[in-house]
Amino acid sequence: MTLDGSPYQGYLYAYPHKTAYRPLRPRPALREVWAAQPRDALFLYLHLPFCEMRCGFCNLFTRANPPAEQVSAYLRQLRRQAHRVRDALGDARFVRAAFGGGTPTYLEAGELAELFDIAEETAGGPLAGLPISVETSPATATPDRLAVLAERGVTRVSIGVQSFLDVESRAAGRPQRRAEVDRALDAIRAAGTPVLNVDLIYGIDGQTAETWRTSLETAVTWRPEELYLYPLYVRPLTGLGRRAHTRADWDAERLARYTEAVELLGAAGYRQESMRQFRRADVPTPDGPDYCCQDDGMVGLGCGARSYTTALHYSFDYAVSVSEVRAVLDDYLSRPADDFDHAEVGYHLDAAEQRRRWLIQSLLRAEGLDPVAYRKRFGSAYGDDFPELTELTWRGWATDDGSRLTAAGLARSDAIGSWLVSAPVRQAMTGYAPR
Repeated sequence: MTLDGSPYQGYLYAYPHKTAYRPLRPRPALREVWAAQPRDALFLYLHLPFCEMRCGFCNLFTRANPPAEQVSAYLRQLRRQAHRVRDALGDARFVRAAFGGGTPTYLEAGELAELFDIAEETAGGPLAGLPISVETSPATATPDRLAVLAERGVTRVSIGVQSFLDVESRAAGRPQRRAEVDRALDAIRAAGTPVLNVDLIYGIDGQTAETWRTSLETAVTWRPEELYLYPLYVRPLTGLGRRAHTRADWDAERLARYTEAVELLGAAGYRQESMRQFRRADVPTPDGPDYCCQDDGMVGLGCGARSYTTALHYSFDYAVSVSEVRAVLDDYLSRPADDFDHAEVGYHLDAAEQRRRWLIQSLLRAEGLDPVAYRKRFGSAYGDDFPELTELTWRGWATDDGSRLTAAGLARSDAIGSWLVSAPVRQAMTGYAPR
């Protein structure tokens, strides 16, 4: 991978990527996997693989409009998995939780309450009082569902708006009406959720500097505590990927839209936390670190969730295409309960990969890497372990010591992250074959 290519080479939201995972043979017992792992500050993630639509840009593990009986079956199976995982964890304490997918609020209010019951059974008690984040959509952010979130102590609701212009939403493969978006935002604010996050996408076909500014300014009128801005990717196996066309100027357009957003949001009182995340400056930083996959200790439940320990990342099979997602989902639903006593598919991280993961997940944040924390954890200097960081400094994309990206470097996070992927992980990703 080269730094001279596109600034948009891949969103490295976790390292290693799931395409590097392989079947674990023999399957390790979760009790053994977690035995040596600190369990006093874990992150709990529940995955709901259902949505009311499959957006054209989406490469998440999700199924649109499943039969009602499959939703019920999924919740039953999720509870079975949760009980087996809880038994394997033993004396564990959770300090953060998130519900994603898919769209958790695809569930009806009663089903959503059941999802929270499952989470609390896993955690060994109520989650209220912890930072809890839930993903929603304009069509499913209804008052009855939001009432469940409020009752269960949810502190953050993230809504995928993508664009406030109907024509751009359609171009991105997400047909929705502005009136529906406004109703959803009204409902979220009325529910009193402490943190509202709004997702927007730039690089949509037909989007201009003026229309992008319209979406940004409209979002700011709602005074969301957070905004996430995503460059559009046209990926294989997605709706847009099947009808992608070459645009030589697309990189320049996305980079221009990003630069415009940084300037506008800075003037509106938002501080930049990463290439994608912006937080309103008057909103205090949440207690504890933001979730950015940097720290170990995540327990994922559901067929699309991943879990992390220091030395092993594991999940179920990875899938994107509709047929493959359905196959993995059917497989998950058919498993006997004792199957959930083991890790199924994953990647073992040796000492070098543990260092690299820490570097990548730290460097792609605005605050950069903490040299003292790195040495304390690994017993070495990050500069000695990663001399290639001098290349970023030479290009003006990192500070002189290489511990933090400059503004130009943050803008190219999706190239830098891909460039830092190790040769073994890259080889595994390249060799991934969809089931």
